[in-house]
Amino acid sequence: MSIPFLKGHGTENDFVIVPDPKNALDLTPAAVAALCDRRSGIGADGVLHVVRSAAHPEAKGMATAAEWFMDYRNGDGSIAEMCGNGVRVFARYLQHAGHVTEGDLTVATRGGVKTVHIDKAGDITVGMGRARLPEGDVTVSVGDRTWPARNVNMGNPHAVAFVADLADAGDLHTPPPFSPASAYPEGVNVEFVVDRGPRHVAMRVHERGSGETRSCGTGACAVAVATARRDGADPAATGDPATYTVDVPGGRLVITERPDGEIEMTGPAVIVAEGEIDAEWLENAAR
Repeated sequence: MSIPFLKGHGTENDFVIVPDPKNALDLTPAAVAALCDRRSGIGADGVLHVVRSAAHPEAKGMATAAEWFMDYRNGDGSIAEMCGNGVRVFARYLQHAGHVTEGDLTVATRGGVKTVHIDKAGDITVGMGRARLPEGDVTVSVGDRTWPARNVNMGNPHAVAFVADLADAGDLHTPPPFSPASAYPEGVNVEFVVDRGPRHVAMRVHERGSGETRSCGTGACAVAVATARRDGADPAATGDPATYTVDVPGGRLVITERPDGEIEMTGPAVIVAEGEIDAEWLENAAR
């Protein structure tokens, strides 16, 4: 027996896509980690488990608002609330499979229902919701250096630190230490940011559960919000939207925060391959 899969990426944040409309597969953390292993598996930053909302216990309540649920898993098998690049690739898969066409759709996630627009030109825009800016001072460290960081929650937690050079982030193989521990009881995604020009920044990121990735959509949104506040721009106060270009190692994203607080992310999403997973291999890997 075999299990269909696809491989896709959004600004080189890559995913194994597992279509499973009836939620019939038991994707254990060990199975997900095996699929994402870049030497012994297919290799990816995470898994996009494609399930009809009505068939998943965590998404049934969203079924009337969104037909499809993005059951997202990090590369180590852990569950995540949201993945911005993942939503774009998820939408591209739905289009590829003939479930949706160009235009507007909704996708259920653990971070709520997200609105998506598939543009004729190819880019995909995702409504990422509103950012929350928890109070309190936060710092992140690399080696013996420490920086203040902005605490931004995009449905998942982020610590955004502005540095002089992206090399200051080190190798990002291990999670950068942060303080206080109480700020992020379940871990955090850490972004290191440098300026490139007016409303234009570049970032590197350590994603919890995945290590350094080539891109992070929620991270790019968190960076745009943190940079806007640093620059004195608050669309809710001024009534003017704030748009930032965010360069990531895998490409470029455009982030707009509207006066109503809603954040939109626009970028590419690509399906690169289709194939079959050997069911016996996956069963053994899941043990």
